[in-house]
Parts: sequence; structure tokens; C-alpha cells
Amino acid sequence: MSDLGSGDEGSNSQKYHQGMEQGNTEYDPGQQGAMEQELATKMLQIQSKRFYLDVKQNRRGRFIKVAEIGADGRRSQIFLALSTAGEFRDHLSTFSDFYSSLGPPNPDSVPEDGKLKSEMMVKDNRRYYLDLKENSRGRFLRVSQTITRGGPRSQVAIPAQGMIEFRDALTDLLDEFGCDEHAYKPDLPEGRHLHVDSKNFYFDVGQNNRGIYMRISEVKTNFRTAITVPEKIWPRFRDILADYCDKIKQNHADQPLGNGTGGGGGGGSGGQSQDAGGK
Repeated sequence: MSDLGSGDEGSNSQKYHQGMEQGNTEYDPGQQGAMEQELATKMLQIQSKRFYLDVKQNRRGRFIKVAEIGADGRRSQIFLALSTAGEFRDHLSTFSDFYSSLGPPNPDSVPEDGKLKSEMMVKDNRRYYLDLKENSRGRFLRVSQTITRGGPRSQVAIPAQGMIEFRDALTDLLDEFGCDEHAYKPDLPEGRHLHVDSKNFYFDVGQNNRGIYMRISEVKTNFRTAITVPEKIWPRFRDILADYCDKIKQNHADQPLGNGTGGGGGGGSGGQSQDAGGK
């Protein structure tokens, strides 16, 4: 099957994202900046779509942002409280079992609205509609989020063949962070940001069921990677980094005019490096 889309995903996702940034939901980082911390992320490539599952934390609790990026670069996203993410994970198993029981696609037997199976989840003032659908491009699970007090609809479409992979990634995150969006230490240090040339480094302190840790993320235009450092080794991590800083500083002091490793850089430079090395 080719890449799937419900055909009704539209531009509402962009409007919804703008609304979320203005604080229209409890679990989205309505307060952008230092109050928001990214605790973990997973990336899935399902057919020609990329999905990012980001566990985030703000002053109101923890939540998961699910972002879908299509082959054309169009982005859609929904937000789930951790408790809702746990319920969604269970629904993914049910939908996957149902999908496995279906025969090959048959255009003559598809319902008029394309829906093969539907469920709904409710969390506070949000409703989530789960629809396993079929169209000319294949079968997919459309997950729509609405706010009862008004606001645009946001949705992502997961190719049916990727539901198990999506469920497993979600399970890994929930195993680490649990299903209680309020179970975190509120007085952890705020995140820090460092910009160097074309790179951005983010330092975020978080907590899971194994203790406190620091997540150090390196972000460039189309690239993101991160490491997680447990709190118990922070002093040792700091000491190693400080030791390297001292050694590099000493090297610069010993070779003030350059690296001295040019080989063919000329007799004058080579002689000066030797003199510096002999001091």
C-alpha cells in the first residue's frame, strides 16, 4: 500500500497548534520556554510518514505530543495526558487485532463513510475519536482530538500496518514514565539552552521511576540526538568534563600560535612548536 491519508486532515492541525500555543489545553506546553521540559522522544518511520512521540513536562504535569510528518512535509499533532496515552495504547491492541482479522481490501464492501471500527476516549474537556478507515489508498487509523468548549479539530493518521509498532513505542515510554501525568517532582531545576554556531543544546532535568536524570539534546535543522545522564553520576560526569577542559586549556597555553601539526607548514613553525614543547 502507498502512504495513507484520510483525505480530511486539512489545515486544521496548523490552526489547532496555534491554539494550543495560546494555552487551550491542559497538557500542551501553553507556557512555552523554560517551563517546558522534554523528557524523552521516539521516532517511527511508517511507510512514507514519520511520527515523533515526545514525553514533555510543564508546570501542570506530563503529557505526550504525537506529531505526524507526511511525505510532503505537512505536520499534524495531537496531545495526550499520560493516563489517556495508556488508554490509547490498549485501544491500539484492540484495533490491531481487528485489522488482522480483516480480509483483503474490497471496494464493494467498504461502508460509505469508510469506517471499519470506531472508539472514543474522554479526558476532562477533550474527546478523542479513533476510527479505523479504508479509502482508495489503504487502511489507516485516524485519531482526532477535539476540545468540548470549542476550538479546531486536530488529527493524525497512522497506517494500519504500523499500529503494532506505534503501540510498542508508546508502551516503552509509558513503562518508563508511568500513566500518572502528575507524578513528578515539581521543584526540579528549570531547563537550560545553549546556542553554538548552527547547533542548539538543551539541558533538561527530569524524573522517572528510576530516579532523577539530565537529558542533554543536540538539535540542528533536520537532526536531533540526546543522551541521558543519571543524577548519581553527575559529579563524575562534571569531573571528567572539567579535566578535559583543563587539558585543552593547557594545550592552548603551550601552543599559543596554532596546532603545530601541519607537517608541511614550514621550518619556522615546526621549530617554534618544538621550542614550546620543550618548555
